[in-house]
Amino acid sequence: MRFGMSGAFLPASMDDFTPEMARRIRDLGYSGCFTRFTDDPFTTAPARANRVRDLLAEHGLRMYQAIGYRPPLIHPDETVRANAVRTLSAAVRLTRELGCRGTHTGPGSLNPRGAWFPHPYNWTTQARDQLIKSLREVAPVAEECGVYIGMEGHLLVTLDCAETMAEVLGAVNSPFVRCDLDPVNWITRETVFDTGPAIDHMVDVLGSFIIGGHAKDVIIEDRLVLHISECAAGTGILDWDTFLPHIEALDPDAPLVVEHCTTEELGPISEFLHEKAKELGITVRK
Repeated sequence: MRFGMSGAFLPASMDDFTPEMARRIRDLGYSGCFTRFTDDPFTTAPARANRVRDLLAEHGLRMYQAIGYRPPLIHPDETVRANAVRTLSAAVRLTRELGCRGTHTGPGSLNPRGAWFPHPYNWTTQARDQLIKSLREVAPVAEECGVYIGMEGHLLVTLDCAETMAEVLGAVNSPFVRCDLDPVNWITRETVFDTGPAIDHMVDVLGSFIIGGHAKDVIIEDRLVLHISECAAGTGILDWDTFLPHIEALDPDAPLVVEHCTTEELGPISEFLHEKAKELGITVRK
C-alpha cells in the first residue's frame, strides 16, 4: 500500500508547485499526491506539466491522481455533454503529461452550486445513460494515454451506490475507466454505526473496478434532521480495520489518498494511517 495526500498546501496552479512542497510531502510520510490544479486543460503547455512530473520524480514521489475538472457528463443538453467529454479528454491528456496514474472525476450534477450537490435529475435513468455515453466516448483517450479515469461516487449524484457504479462501469467496459473506493460517500443512516459490513459490500459489488482509495472519516452529528458528515481520517467512526486490508488486497502498489483535511491535520493523519497499517501487518511502500 502507498499513502498519498491532496489539498492542504498544494497550489491551484502547477506553476506554483515547488521543490519545498515535494520535500514537505515526503517529510510528512506520504509517497505521492493528488493534485487539483485549475490550469486550463486545453491550453496548458506539456512542458509546464512535465516540470511537475520531473520535480516529483527527483524527490522519489508519485502523482497518483490529478483533477479531471468534474464536467457535467450527465447533462441532458447534448451540446453541454459533448463539451464535458472534450474537457475530460483534455484533462486525461494533461494527466499523462504530469506522469500521473489517473484522472479523477465524478459524474457532475445539474445543481448550479456544485458538481457534488443534489438535483432530482441526477438519479434519473437519463442521467445514467448520458454518463455511460460520455465515458464510452472518453475511454479511447484514456486507453491511448495509459491513464485511468477514476470515477468517484456519492449519495447525492448519479453514482449513488456501489451497484450503480458497477452498472455504469460494466456498461462502459473499458480497462481504463475504473473507480476509487471512498466509502464515506456512500455511508447512510443504516450503516453509519457499523461501517465494516457496508465496506465489505461495496468491495463485493465493485471487485476489480476499484483501483485505489480515498481516506477520510465519518461522523453522525447530534443535529436535526440527519447530518452525516466527513472528517479527518482517524477522527471518526469508519472501520479502518476493514477498509485498509481491502485496499491492500487490490494491489500492494495501490494508493490510498488522504482527502479533505487541513495542512495541520496531515501529520496526525499520516501517523494514524502508518500505525494502523503496522497493526494490521500491511507494508507501506515509499
